Amino acid sequence: MIGRVYLVGAGPGDPELLTVKAVRILQQADLVLHDDLVPSSILALASPGAEIVNVGKRCGKKSVSQENINARMIAGARQGLMVVRLKGGDPSIFGRSGEEIEALRQAGADFEIVPGVTAASAAAAAAGISLTHRNLASSVVFLTGHRASDRAASECDRAGCIVLRSARDLAGKTVVVYMPGPHYESVRTRLQAAGVSGETPCVLVSGASRGAQRTHKTTVQGLATVPPLAPPAILIVGDVTRFARDHVAFPFEFSSFGRSDIMRRDRDHGSSQQPPTPYRS
Repeated sequence: MIGRVYLVGAGPGDPELLTVKAVRILQQADLVLHDDLVPSSILALASPGAEIVNVGKRCGKKSVSQENINARMIAGARQGLMVVRLKGGDPSIFGRSGEEIEALRQAGADFEIVPGVTAASAAAAAAGISLTHRNLASSVVFLTGHRASDRAASECDRAGCIVLRSARDLAGKTVVVYMPGPHYESVRTRLQAAGVSGETPCVLVSGASRGAQRTHKTTVQGLATVPPLAPPAILIVGDVTRFARDHVAFPFEFSSFGRSDIMRRDRDHGSSQQPPTPYRS
C-alpha cells in the first residue's frame, strides 16, 4: 500500500482559520509531524488514533534535524500511512517546505501541499490594516529577520533575510519581517543602514489570532526601545501601518475549539449544517 505526505498549513494559530481541507486531512491522519508553535487546539483535531510528534525547530534550542524529519515522512509514506507535516502559517513561506519537497521527490514519495493563512495576513488583520493600499503600497516584500549563521550572510540574503540594498527597495512597498526578534534594535540598524528613515511607521504583532495577541505601533527608530514581544511575532513596516490599531489584545481563547464546538454553535444559531466529512485520499 502506498501512503501519501501532506504538507499542511496550520495557519497562525486560531483553529477557525484552518482551511476545511486541512481539517479533513487532520481527521484522517495516521502520523502528524508538527512544528513547535502549532497549538494544542489544532492538534486536537487530528484523528484519535494518529501518532503526533513534535519536530519543531526553535532558535537556540536542541531540535529534530531536517534530515530526520525528511526520513520520518518518507518512512511513513512507504509504510502506507497518511502523513501530515503540519506547519505554522503557510508551508511555502519560510516553512522549509522546499527542502522537504525535494527530499520527497528524490524518494519517489507521493505528496500534496495544502496552503494555510500566513502570519503576515493574520498580523495585518490583527492590526486592522491592509498590506497593500492603492495610494500607499502597491506591493509587499516578505523577509525574515532570523539569520541561521552570521558567517553566512550571503546564504541568508538568498534565503530572503533582511538585507536591503537601499531605501529604494522600500519605495511604494510594505515590508513584512518574519521572526524579527527578540532584539528589534538589530532590525532597526539594518533598516536604517539601507537608508530607511527612522520616522517610517511600523507595527509589531505578537501571537496574531491567538489568545495572547498583542500589537504595538512604533517607528523604525522606536524599535530600539520596544520590549521583546512573545513569539511568534511579525514586524510590518511602511505607510500602511499609520492606520494600525495599537495595543490590541484578542478577546478570547480557542483552547476548547473542536468539532463539538462547531456543532454546538450551529445548533445554537438554528443551523442544520454539519461539520466537514472526513477526507479520503
